[in-house]
Amino acid sequence: MHLELAGDLSSIAFIAAFKRFTNRRGYCQHIYSENDTNFVDAEKELRLAYERCIRDERVSSYFANAQIFWHFNPPSAPHMGGFWEGGIKRIKYHLKRALDTSLLTYEEFATVLTEVEACVNSRPICFIPTNVNDFEVLTPGHFVIGEPLKGLPDPDVEVFKGTIFQRWQIIVPIRQHFWNRWRDEYLVSLQRRSKWIRSTPSLQKDDIVIIHEGNVPPTKWKLGRVIGTSPETDGQVRVVNVKTSEGELLRPVIKLSLLPTKGDIFSI
Repeated sequence: MHLELAGDLSSIAFIAAFKRFTNRRGYCQHIYSENDTNFVDAEKELRLAYERCIRDERVSSYFANAQIFWHFNPPSAPHMGGFWEGGIKRIKYHLKRALDTSLLTYEEFATVLTEVEACVNSRPICFIPTNVNDFEVLTPGHFVIGEPLKGLPDPDVEVFKGTIFQRWQIIVPIRQHFWNRWRDEYLVSLQRRSKWIRSTPSLQKDDIVIIHEGNVPPTKWKLGRVIGTSPETDGQVRVVNVKTSEGELLRPVIKLSLLPTKGDIFSI
């Protein structure tokens, strides 16, 4: 996921934002975007401005000279955007609530977007079996920079209390608010609701899991390996022993999310 801030909806601002994207992420030949016309009020005005920008001769000539092809999804079919459309929707949902009534400068807002981008691109996708004692997982950050994304540690600040010369501190609670909301939603999405209507396999020894912890800093995920299970009389496993980098823990399965391993990676 790449989030880029544009100063306005003009063609020049759009081309500048796209240049920043290619300079940092690399050249691309095909671009896909939605083409939804079901916008009303302010959203309709934004859509019209966006379409005028894309169809501007300067933008068209820029992409033609660079041999970049723009593909629009059919109108009224945002579901054809798949994961990227759903991802942007969830980011906007949580970012709106994290920002609330905060007034940010352009630089501050751009910094917040990079913080949000790092949070989203740090999510574990699947386990990489490299070492029995290692907890290396594949993340979207590997496809961006070749390794997991890292963020600078910040103090736990719930309310901004800095002076006018310390406005950068206002970004900390915004990032933490977004991280808490988005992380919890992602962890819940890993626990399929089908378990309530049909039986699912219990956790087994050597399974890699994400441990649900509320005090984990942004871009950090607490991982563990199941080292012991205790089936109950009905054969179901509800409590397991988990080995982490900090030691061993006893946790209920409802506080754990199983990461795909081996052949499961192809069903993500």
